[in-house]
Amino acid sequence: MRRDIKGVTLECVQGNIVEQPDMEAIVNAANKWLRRGGGVAGAIHKAAGPGLEKEAVPLGPIKPGEAVLTGGHNLPNKHVIHCLGPVYGTDKPEAVLLANCYRHALKLAEDAGLESVAFPAISTGIFGYPKEEATRVALEAVAEIAPSLKSVKHIRFVLFSAGDLKVYEDILAGLDN
Repeated sequence: MRRDIKGVTLECVQGNIVEQPDMEAIVNAANKWLRRGGGVAGAIHKAAGPGLEKEAVPLGPIKPGEAVLTGGHNLPNKHVIHCLGPVYGTDKPEAVLLANCYRHALKLAEDAGLESVAFPAISTGIFGYPKEEATRVALEAVAEIAPSLKSVKHIRFVLFSAGDLKVYEDILAGLDN
């Protein structure tokens, strides 16, 4: 599903975040130390190779809601934007911190002059954020910042399962322009 919001294309697809060769940057649902981990972080670090961790670790630790930019290393993408999402029920206020992940990632992409960014569903795995609530926060944050974006014109949400994709598509379809 694709939708234009204030000149920015928002797209939702089912797939693997490390298989987005047409995106200039992909977003890593990182841990605070920016080390290889499980889930999204593990997949990205594995695909990027050891150089990613070597570049990223000196930039940490980061706090929930923060983001940092590195090169893409062995990925087909120029850059990886590492975001630390909130742990649901622990990091407060969850919605503000999660929205900040998306805002800060897009600001880094904008500052780097990037045109396209692919996001996973940040904080919805082992960090326990309820998927529908996290999706609403993510899409509303991106829609809110879209009018201020000058270089970023394509934002893709890459969802692992068909169920996650449906949640994103339903909420995206209901967003006000």
